[in-house]
Amino acid sequence: MKNFFRTIHLFLSLVSGIFIMMACFTGSILVFEEELQHSIYHDRYFVQQQADLQLPVGTVLANLKKEYPEAKVSGVKIHSDPARNLEIAISLPGKDGKPDPKRLTAFADPYTGRVVELYSYADSFFSTVEDMHRRLLGTDIGKLIMGTSTLLFLFIMITGVILWWPKTKAMLKQRSSIKWKANWKRLAYDFHHALGIYTVIFLFIFAFTALAWSFQWFNDGIYKVTNSSKEPIKPPTSTIVDSLGKAGIDDVLADVYTRVPNAVFYNIGLPKDSIAVFGVSVLSRTAIHETATDNHYYDQYSGAYLKTVAFGDRPIGQQIRASFKPIHISSIFGLPSKILGFLVCLIGTTFPITGVIMWLSRIKKI
Repeated sequence: MKNFFRTIHLFLSLVSGIFIMMACFTGSILVFEEELQHSIYHDRYFVQQQADLQLPVGTVLANLKKEYPEAKVSGVKIHSDPARNLEIAISLPGKDGKPDPKRLTAFADPYTGRVVELYSYADSFFSTVEDMHRRLLGTDIGKLIMGTSTLLFLFIMITGVILWWPKTKAMLKQRSSIKWKANWKRLAYDFHHALGIYTVIFLFIFAFTALAWSFQWFNDGIYKVTNSSKEPIKPPTSTIVDSLGKAGIDDVLADVYTRVPNAVFYNIGLPKDSIAVFGVSVLSRTAIHETATDNHYYDQYSGAYLKTVAFGDRPIGQQIRASFKPIHISSIFGLPSKILGFLVCLIGTTFPITGVIMWLSRIKKI
């Protein structure tokens, strides 16, 4: 029976090994994407804190419109950290008069209102790394290849555990330790077996959660298994009042600051039409993870508070799906889990290499 599983393990590994290695390597970079961005492009994200109070957000938006009259603002992200710049989601008309399909972020100094930088994530290094990680540089065929390789990786790990499973305590010790003074072929064997068993549960989780981005059937299956809707809870609507002007963004923020003081961030979406509302996505300090945001809604005319949809109010399937990202990028428990995820991904890149060495050794090619 083990010969059967060994054949399956070998065949699937030869087919998908190079793509698994690429996914693990790029994944190790993306684990610390936020930290690398903040370090390399510090002035984009951070400002020297000043003694003066920050400007009203409405004033910063007015300054943005003066500098970029054609900019269409769709939202603003405000961090409670006084050393963080504002992040304003905008679009600018393209050459043909249509909105640029690229999403742009205008980073603005909250103390002076100055636009620090217009940033397009789609043109960044990390966007390229993400495309390699998920889609082989952005093609549909590449997405299918990476998704299929990830799916095969799950079976590779299952068959790997079956092949590794020892019958005696002596074999257990042998297969879970590394003989550092052995020759390079034996080291490859030990690395493959020992490091494999120590990392397999984490790699399995990373690969399993990745399927939600690769296959629509898997994503839909989350909601079917949990018997919950994937449609977001509908926000309320604004009551049109011709005699009143529209509420200011700072009036809305003043209320949500009172309701949820000192949140990690407040991401306010501007109304898209005449009946839409201000929607403020808030990540509280007590949130279970970085995507567990609560949504607060305000009438765009009166500025009146309408309702709150907390993360816990969402259908269970939506809560589970929202948890996939922090689990997949190993940020679920902060820095400790990120370090673990980084090391696991780096180790994961070695398995196709050590596996090939073992295979060639077995057939006496090296």
